[in-house]
Amino acid sequence: MKMKTSALALLVATVLTGCAAQSSAPAAPEVAKEPTTVAATDVVKRDLADGLYEMVLSPAGDALYVASSEGFKDVQGGVVYKLDPKTLKTIGRSHTDLKNFGMDISADGKVVYVTNSLDGGISALNTADGKVKGRTLFPERNKEGFPYGARQVMLHNGLLYIGAVADPAVIWVVDAETLKLKTRIKNTGKWMTGLHYSEKTQRIYAANGGGEILVINPRNNRIEHRWKPLGDKPALLLNMAEDTETGRLFVTDNSQAKTTLVVDINTGKLLKTLDVGDSLSVKFNPKRHEIYITRRDGGKLLSLDATSYAVKKSWDLPPNPNSMLLSADGQTLFVTVKQPFNKDHSTSAPDSVVRIALDK
Repeated sequence: MKMKTSALALLVATVLTGCAAQSSAPAAPEVAKEPTTVAATDVVKRDLADGLYEMVLSPAGDALYVASSEGFKDVQGGVVYKLDPKTLKTIGRSHTDLKNFGMDISADGKVVYVTNSLDGGISALNTADGKVKGRTLFPERNKEGFPYGARQVMLHNGLLYIGAVADPAVIWVVDAETLKLKTRIKNTGKWMTGLHYSEKTQRIYAANGGGEILVINPRNNRIEHRWKPLGDKPALLLNMAEDTETGRLFVTDNSQAKTTLVVDINTGKLLKTLDVGDSLSVKFNPKRHEIYITRRDGGKLLSLDATSYAVKKSWDLPPNPNSMLLSADGQTLFVTVKQPFNKDHSTSAPDSVVRIALDK
């Protein structure tokens, strides 16, 4: 168990979330607190639990689901929290035997999908009762004998696309109803990280740790193009967002190039690198014509004008703002804020969920 914990902590710290700083402070377990309003009047923060990662909103907008791995030291299993999106108060929770990281939700809101990165699998939870309705664990193992890390999950056309953190990596393609593995997209480079589907081009875009963006045709799951927007410069590309109207793809790099790339979604041409520093999560808001970027190492969330790329607003969200979620109406941002790991892979405080009202 100790070796597995060490391997998972490395995975989480360097690939799933971006590099996490270490602290020597002793671990101190805390009970989840009620939401509190922090400095800015448009921000509500909730100290929730250890190991918070991705989030999804129900289609009706009445429930915010948050994936949690819980602790990595002497803690088995995880939790999927169900929060009121307006108040961030807990309205439900599902205790799971495996740890939870990436998330997606079905169009009808009846099923939440979570990646179990440390065990190399995907689980489906009924939102009606919070129970795990199905699971698939993938058989691949690395040279140390550990499962390939299942990072992000993306639901498209009844299929789940799940990127594997491995070298060489794969993308597992799974039936969303039965959770049966249908096929593998192979030769996807080193560390499959971000996944994005474009309605405009009808293609899947997959980022990897070798600085590549793969263009995949979902009709036959073939890789049609391999782009390296930074050429031979070191790059570990992570997450993506799209401006459909202008055909721009925004791609983050938290640890190597430490920037956000602006790429032509049709040709792969690098249009610009944004001088914002380390970049982890990225969202594009067509309703407000804004780009949002979390600077995990910098402890900030930035709002940029999508035309001039000028920073319009900056929120201090220390220590490590991580994943982001944008509401369907484009007026609310949700952010998970993580604590640094201690040397024993514990943390000294719980991770937080932050709600930001953008209409003020």
